[in-house]
Amino acid sequence: MEHFQTWMLIHDDIIDHAETRRGGPAVHREAEREHAQHAWSGPSSEFGMGIGITLGDLAEPFTVRSFLSAPVAGDRRLRALEEYARMARDTAFGQLLDIRSAVRPVEEVSEQEVLTVHRLKTSVYTVASPLRIGAILGGARPGLLQDLESIGVDLGIAFQLRDDILGAGFDEGRSGKSANDLIEGKRTLLIVHAYAQCDGAGRQTIRAVLGHPDADPEQVRAVQKLIESTGSLAYSEARIDELARRAFRRIGRSRALTEPDRALLREIGERLVHRAT
Repeated sequence: MEHFQTWMLIHDDIIDHAETRRGGPAVHREAEREHAQHAWSGPSSEFGMGIGITLGDLAEPFTVRSFLSAPVAGDRRLRALEEYARMARDTAFGQLLDIRSAVRPVEEVSEQEVLTVHRLKTSVYTVASPLRIGAILGGARPGLLQDLESIGVDLGIAFQLRDDILGAGFDEGRSGKSANDLIEGKRTLLIVHAYAQCDGAGRQTIRAVLGHPDADPEQVRAVQKLIESTGSLAYSEARIDELARRAFRRIGRSRALTEPDRALLREIGERLVHRAT
């Protein structure tokens, strides 16, 4: 799973024009810096993207090899690979939808579209499929796999909604995250909901920041205030609570889970939805 996330996030950072990842420079930015430092021929940005894409591609075979070398029966390895293929496919579908949403007018992007992207792009690879892959390799029965799918999707969407709040600069002091999602133009639930609740002046304030890296801090703060005053922040928090409660109810009611299983999944869920980083 770490190999998968490595190659997927390297590519994701290129698409998002990200500067950092896990406390350091994004891979393509580090390669770009090296190119500029040595004054090599050609544009540094193209070199960085080429290196990033290729390194991402290189990490993917290690993912498959990890499955093939798992010390379990061959049929379990095959079923785990099938789940991996579904995970990679759904993540790519979600990424395609996310890229498309990012260039459309905000008013054309619905809440359902935002949540569909979160379900495909985040919940499957972050929670649902990792749980299912581990269970498959451990010989789990279909009932447990179905429960893990439902629980994982709810927790995964809640995780992404929390990430969107942090990425909009809320709780920046604790999270260390800035409002990059706003200036990158991401169509999050925060933005889609706030835009729908705003008057003309408020929508202009959002448009002046969304997708504009040159927006000044005062403009960004004005959008953050709109997200709060329109009830958008509270709305996202309510959706997180709703999804988390539903996941925890499913954990409690599952007949396929043992009590230690339930305790572990509750702990995972709490860490996912109540995190500050």
